[in-house]
Amino acid sequence: MSQHFEPTDVELQILGVLWRQPGATARTIHNAVHADQDKNYSTTVKMLSVMLEKGLVRRDDSVRPQTFTASVTRRKTQKSLVTKLVEKAFDGSASSLVMQALSSGKPTGEDLQEIRELIEKLEQRK
Repeated sequence: MSQHFEPTDVELQILGVLWRQPGATARTIHNAVHADQDKNYSTTVKMLSVMLEKGLVRRDDSVRPQTFTASVTRRKTQKSLVTKLVEKAFDGSASSLVMQALSSGKPTGEDLQEIRELIEKLEQRK
């Protein structure tokens, strides 16, 4: 898998299920992702097949029904998506992304404290 990969929105939804429920069946994934949508179960199975080919998921064929786990971590996926976003939308400026994220939302006191701690940790590395 390349250093920067871009799962589709549906792939991210499926990965989200697998990060919460490793070893989920295709039916469990289908119900979680498409619970309120009129999608065929076969669409979910096809998506899992594509994700298997991309290396995003692993399938355990030793059990019936087969189960799936994410091959990529949430952290690695988030890092890749943020890196791509910074490159595409913020001309490579991570600080611009952070400023935009902070100004467009309402960070909690806890969020701000975590940001301060991260800044302190990063400053200590210099």
